[in-house]
Amino acid sequence: MMNDFMRGMRKRIIGGILCVLMIAVTLVGSSFTSSAAVTEESIKAKENQISAAKKERDSLKNAKTDLEKVKKELEASKSDLNKYITQLDGELTDIQSKIDALNDEITKKEHEIEVTTAELEEAEAIQQAQYEAMKKRIKFMYERGDTLYFELLMESGSFSDMLNKAEYIEMLSSYDRQKLNEYIATTELTRLTKEALEEEKETLDATKQARETEEANLQSLIDTKNNELSAVKSDISNKEAAIAEYEAEIKAENAAIAALEKEVAADKAELYSRYKYDGGMFTWPCPNYTRISDNYGMRMHPTLGIEKMHNGIDLAAPSGSAILAAYNGTVAAADYNSTMGNYIMISHGNGLYTIYMHCSALYVSKGQDVTSGTKIAAVGSTGRSTGPHLHFGVRLNGNYVSPWNYLK
Repeated sequence: MMNDFMRGMRKRIIGGILCVLMIAVTLVGSSFTSSAAVTEESIKAKENQISAAKKERDSLKNAKTDLEKVKKELEASKSDLNKYITQLDGELTDIQSKIDALNDEITKKEHEIEVTTAELEEAEAIQQAQYEAMKKRIKFMYERGDTLYFELLMESGSFSDMLNKAEYIEMLSSYDRQKLNEYIATTELTRLTKEALEEEKETLDATKQARETEEANLQSLIDTKNNELSAVKSDISNKEAAIAEYEAEIKAENAAIAALEKEVAADKAELYSRYKYDGGMFTWPCPNYTRISDNYGMRMHPTLGIEKMHNGIDLAAPSGSAILAAYNGTVAAADYNSTMGNYIMISHGNGLYTIYMHCSALYVSKGQDVTSGTKIAAVGSTGRSTGPHLHFGVRLNGNYVSPWNYLK
């Protein structure tokens, strides 16, 4: 009976050693399933991350602007210039919104890649530490394991003591199996984290490519619009009509602005009485872009060939560039006009207003309080505009004044 017991214990010991030696299999890439619940959740999270990245790339394909379809739809409205501009500006605004969303997604994805990279480094460090520990354990088991267990049993003082030591040996074997499973799980998590990182990078590249495509679509529509406006204004036979149309545009623009000022003046609510202009200098409304493509004052109109008053300054900047509130105030208007395009008008108190025209996107709404430097819109080419820029105007007590009186 004792011989049978000893043979059984020997089988258990050898089984425990073999279990530990299975670690070598994992070194050549065999995959196993983790037995630890927390690790299983981590692995599942990585699998979901990989799946989500693939879905994001699919959604990017479906969201692309069909430029040819847009241009075909615009052809029908060319006979009515105002209708054409309004419809085209709607497309420009929509594309700019897509670009803004893609920029946000790129920022988010870059952060996710940083997090995943840190997770991979941590997983690899844990994997290496586990590997080194298992190597030491295997070496010890190879050198002493069988002999050590046999000595423990032979040195037992009684049958009861032998059973206790046998139970201890079984616990050691169980511990070895647990550590092996932990290493296998970490190896699988490391593999999935590497895969997730590659998927995230691929999605980031796809998102950047989608942004480039949309930016090209935006520029293509702007060029189409510029060509149409230039064709109308450069026709010598229609020069007088073009001049009359231009004057009517400015008149309508001024009337719209004056009506808004009147509306604000008539409104006695607290909404428009919180700010009193204190004489401070304005924040530059188009950060990082200081080139003036058209200054305030009398100038020779670039296409009409006549001297006309330019009631603001034009700041040349790429589409989508940030536009900042020049000073503290309340948004009196955030709207669209076929002449001004997407525009914002801010009341600063004491009859002082700033106006921001031709925006590609508006980020504030009427009645909203803003502080100096708040991002309120994006540079664009909506309305009667022949290229991306910000037309920045300042009005005091119902008349346009030079913005240079207020700018730093």
